[in-house]
Amino acid sequence: MPKKILSGTVVSDKANKTITVIVERKYAHPLFKKVIKVRKKYNAHDENNKYKTGDKVSIIECKPFSKNKKFQVMESSK
Repeated sequence: MPKKILSGTVVSDKANKTITVIVERKYAHPLFKKVIKVRKKYNAHDENNKYKTGDKVSIIECKPFSKNKKFQVMESSK
């Protein structure tokens, strides 16, 4: 099974070697056909504490680093 690759914006970089990324997706409601915007937060591993709040990044699914951290930063999409 291929690994998930998501892009989003860093909203927190306070934890050591961890960033919080908010990923936004849009989809049409199946019955009402209205476009709905959904946001979800993911914790991602940032080995060198390189990324700061506001940076656009791509994250990729990987083996779990901890209970909530199952993604790591792939690259910055500036």
